[in-house]
Amino acid sequence: MIKSVTLLSSFVLFSICSIAQTPIDIAENTVKISAGGEENFYYGFAEGDQLVFNLEELNGKELKEFEIMAMPSSSLYLDYKIKKIQDKMLTIPESGIYRFRFANSNLFAGRVCRFKVQRIPADASRKFNTTVYKRNVFDTSYYTVQEQYVLRSDTTISEILNQTAKVHSSLNANGNRSFANFVLPPNTIYWAYYIGVDQAGQQAYEQASQKLAEESPKLLSRLATLNPLASVALGLMPYIAQLQSGEDIDYYIVHSEYSSMCFTDQPFSFIKRGKVINDFAKLSPIKGNLSFCFSNDNALSAVSVLVKVTAVQVEHVIATRDVQKMNVVSREELYLKNE
Repeated sequence: MIKSVTLLSSFVLFSICSIAQTPIDIAENTVKISAGGEENFYYGFAEGDQLVFNLEELNGKELKEFEIMAMPSSSLYLDYKIKKIQDKMLTIPESGIYRFRFANSNLFAGRVCRFKVQRIPADASRKFNTTVYKRNVFDTSYYTVQEQYVLRSDTTISEILNQTAKVHSSLNANGNRSFANFVLPPNTIYWAYYIGVDQAGQQAYEQASQKLAEESPKLLSRLATLNPLASVALGLMPYIAQLQSGEDIDYYIVHSEYSSMCFTDQPFSFIKRGKVINDFAKLSPIKGNLSFCFSNDNALSAVSVLVKVTAVQVEHVIATRDVQKMNVVSREELYLKNE
């Protein structure tokens, strides 16, 4: 009876050892390594595993280099000028991901290799998942830069042009044309003009000033330079009445180089034109030298033309501050699902 038990125990122990020593196939592949190229494969192993490896170059040529590395950079096995590796067995020092690197330094011809990877597991790691998975991870870092910003904005209302021009009649020996030149100041965001002919045009503007003072005293107290034309430039109520009767004037607003072409048959570019008793408008900023060109078509009577230009300027006061920026870098990470 004792002998039977002993024989049974020996058989069970032999069976367990046989099972434990049976290699488990991990991978069996054929890979082509291009001229001057490199191919990599990744597998997971548990501490105490026996790694069994076979490799053969199918054309009988030499593979320049083959290496098995414990990631990230610990070399476990390295060989050169390989035609064949048969049943190479290595003990895995620690659980992790292992890289199988095939390198071909020949610059003219590729190499074709068949390889097989097996593991003889340690008892506790028989069900170890050897598949290597990939995921994207994001590394975030911070750095500081100096950035300019607008500390404040100062608004200025400036009267650019305020003059009365006499324009002779069309039969006058001195000619029936007059010009008023002006330049908009830097940082102009809007500007407005007013044209008024004779006393009626002058009075229309004066009445608008009086009405503005009566109806907007709080606004005037905040903007000491506010006038009807500034109100137009700011997009507020203009207060200026459009006259329907009285002497009129032909006018152009042009870049100064075109002023000699006004009222001729020559083609030229203009910004605005009209035939009016009085007129006003808000315009966007224009660079360069500008001119008003006036022409009086009255055969006998000269006229006086009041012309005003007001500009709204905004000057930004710039300051510097430290700003923290974030830099995010994406990278691919290998991992095992046993962890």
